[in-house]
Amino acid sequence: MTSSASKLATVDELFAIAEEDRRHELIEGSIEPKGAASGKHGAAQRKLSGHVEPFDRRTGGRFPGGWWFATEVDVYFDEANTFRPDVVGWRRDRVSAQPEDVLIKERPDWVCEILSTNRRNDLIKKKRVYHRHGVPHYWILDPDEGTLTVYRWTSDAYLEILIAERGEEVRPEPFEALPLRVGALFGDDDEDSVP
Repeated sequence: MTSSASKLATVDELFAIAEEDRRHELIEGSIEPKGAASGKHGAAQRKLSGHVEPFDRRTGGRFPGGWWFATEVDVYFDEANTFRPDVVGWRRDRVSAQPEDVLIKERPDWVCEILSTNRRNDLIKKKRVYHRHGVPHYWILDPDEGTLTVYRWTSDAYLEILIAERGEEVRPEPFEALPLRVGALFGDDDEDSVP
């Protein structure tokens, strides 16, 4: 970790790590390994991606639409911060084409981090950077606790607008057009799908 008295790491140093070994992020000028992702983490990421899939298209038609999404892509915020969010999205009315660069410089409109062994980064350091750069919506999924926390950007700080747990069905913004069973993100059976 880089001390405040020493030289800050750069995005060039981050990208000097071989791509196959680059499970790292540049957080406040320090190159930090991403947390070890458990099976619960990976399953929650897959389930969440499935939930937002109907939004990943143009608006109008059978599905809500209006968004672009990606998982595990490098998003540049400033010279000291390049993150690899678990799931990230951009509104199509603001970003006209799917971000395609290896280093995406378009500010996201929604980020979801899934807590793992680096939970402090997601809950403190990265949350501060997301707020500083005006990311409108920030979600935290906690597979160990089975919870979803939803934050909305305000000028002073993120405002917690929803916390939900297994057994609850919610309509979290900005995807309130479709209900979300929180437990389904963590592997709970969807009772509507049981024969």
